[in-house]
Amino acid sequence: MTKKTIRDVEVDGKRVLVRVDFNVPLDIKTGAITDDSRIRAALPTVRYLVDHKAKVILCSHLGRPKGKVVERLRMAPIAKRLAQLIDLPVSTTPDCIGADVGKKVNNLKGGDILLLENIRFHAEEEANDPAFAQALAKLADIYVDDAFGTAHRAHASTVGVAKYLPAVAGFLMKKELKALGSILTNPEHPFSALLGGAKVSDKIGLIQNILDKVDLLLIGGGMAATFLKAEGYEVGLSLLEPEKQGLAHELMKAGKQNGASLLLPTDVMVADSISTEAKSEIVPITNIPANKNIVDIGPKTIELFSQRIKQCQTVFWNGPMGVYEIPQFAKGTRAMAELLAGLTATTVVGGGSTAEIVAEMNLVQKMTHVSTGGGASLNFLEGKMLPGVTMLLDK
Repeated sequence: MTKKTIRDVEVDGKRVLVRVDFNVPLDIKTGAITDDSRIRAALPTVRYLVDHKAKVILCSHLGRPKGKVVERLRMAPIAKRLAQLIDLPVSTTPDCIGADVGKKVNNLKGGDILLLENIRFHAEEEANDPAFAQALAKLADIYVDDAFGTAHRAHASTVGVAKYLPAVAGFLMKKELKALGSILTNPEHPFSALLGGAKVSDKIGLIQNILDKVDLLLIGGGMAATFLKAEGYEVGLSLLEPEKQGLAHELMKAGKQNGASLLLPTDVMVADSISTEAKSEIVPITNIPANKNIVDIGPKTIELFSQRIKQCQTVFWNGPMGVYEIPQFAKGTRAMAELLAGLTATTVVGGGSTAEIVAEMNLVQKMTHVSTGGGASLNFLEGKMLPGVTMLLDK
């Protein structure tokens, strides 16, 4: 960790603007928070600032309002949940910048918490508009980035503000960089990466960056179809990226040259449609019907993957093994989650849908680290610089 954190600056009595990631999933019908993991993840930073008598000003986005006020994406329910979790009052503002917000900030006492309105109600946020960044910066003396989930975005609240205020990392940001950084620089071997999800194109950079670091690469999910096709197998109506078949073949070849084993499914579940009413069956990869879709890995693949992963000291997982949203196609994904939860090895789960699955199964505490950032964790593990991290002060 080469960046300064909130422990490296004096926060007592200071106005501290904290970029958090409170972009939590909401129930479409009721608007209720369905998973508060991201709010919980920010609690250590908020508690530290409160205990050190800082005037805590939190800002976050919620959903994709695209620069307009969207009533169902207001921050009030988030503030209510945060108040319950931290057992302290959390006040809100009708906007995130402006004179009225400035007055509320001026009335804060040490230890008070204020949550600004959804910053993406302003189009200037995603445009990284300098005037908008300055308006946010005027509210505070110090800037803290604790939103790893948006660190790969060069927005006003992640990059712009850091030009006008001393910028340091919060505890969640530090934890993420340490956990993900360690599997890139110093993983305990054998080290395996379990990759799933729909598309090979989403994971190319990641695979290329970790091929010389892993001992074992296991491929499941929709992306397995492109690898299977590259090996000459029939994959039926499964989602394919034909233009990536050559690359898939090259990656498998490169893996062997680097001494990494690359495992593909040996059997799969296929179905006549992607729906809850679909008829499904288990078939070996040599016998995938031309009129069906691959929807999950099969029991023999679950057994094979499990045996090999159990021999590893470090496991990184990103991407479901099948169409997880449909319960009968979720067996492979659930089996992998339960497997990792039972290991004594270091287990690191990439963010996004994989983190949501682990949270839904109540297995977060059983993993070494579950990332709060989907795109950010992938970008980081691809070896890319994250704009929201680059802007922070060096130690």
